[in-house]
Amino acid sequence: MAKFSFFMKKIFISGASRGIGLAIARIFYKADFQTIICSRNAEKLAQAKAEMPDLHTFICDMSHKESVKTLAFQLNQQFGALDFLVNNVGMFEMGNIHQSSEELFEQMMQTNFNSAYYLTKSVLPLMIAAKQGTIVHICSSSSLHFSEKMGVYAISKYALLGFSKALREEMKAHNIRVISILPSSTKTDSWEGIDIPESRFIPAEEVAKVVFDACNMSERTVLEEIVIRPFLGDI
Repeated sequence: MAKFSFFMKKIFISGASRGIGLAIARIFYKADFQTIICSRNAEKLAQAKAEMPDLHTFICDMSHKESVKTLAFQLNQQFGALDFLVNNVGMFEMGNIHQSSEELFEQMMQTNFNSAYYLTKSVLPLMIAAKQGTIVHICSSSSLHFSEKMGVYAISKYALLGFSKALREEMKAHNIRVISILPSSTKTDSWEGIDIPESRFIPAEEVAKVVFDACNMSERTVLEEIVIRPFLGDI
């Protein structure tokens, strides 16, 4: 029998067919949340669905503004006000500012920042009307600390953190929590082929646990900004 109830808490996670997003989906799904994810990879979505049969999945390229708006419309129509929105989708690629192509900059900003802006703005009206909800942004330690080899990525994550902070202030009056999670090097497909010991990475499951715990604090409390690093420091 399908795991569905009008009274179940609803969570949507963008870019959640692998890595941190999938780990977040798993922990909420196991806790009996109505779990909804998207990805542009249909095969990965099918694998996630096979693992979690009651998972709701959408195909969406979050780097395209109109695709994001279409997705938001579908979410609003099918699920109503979300209880939890996790803006997780992102791309990571090395590249400094003065040598990287404009195309890389635009793609990074569209994926890592614009997607969160347009999706959040589109689903917020129903959350505001419900006078409750939690929005989580998966930022990065690069939102705070910059490297000469990752300038373009840092810009996109710095923008996302700024958006999260500003939204936090706006949403106080509407009883909506806004949380910024800033993980450092986490073991995901983005690091595939890199010759670095696994022990130097944060497990994706531990980032997911932090997100779960932050979302399940009492309504009197908000964890505004959480930095997560490997024990020995950044790679």
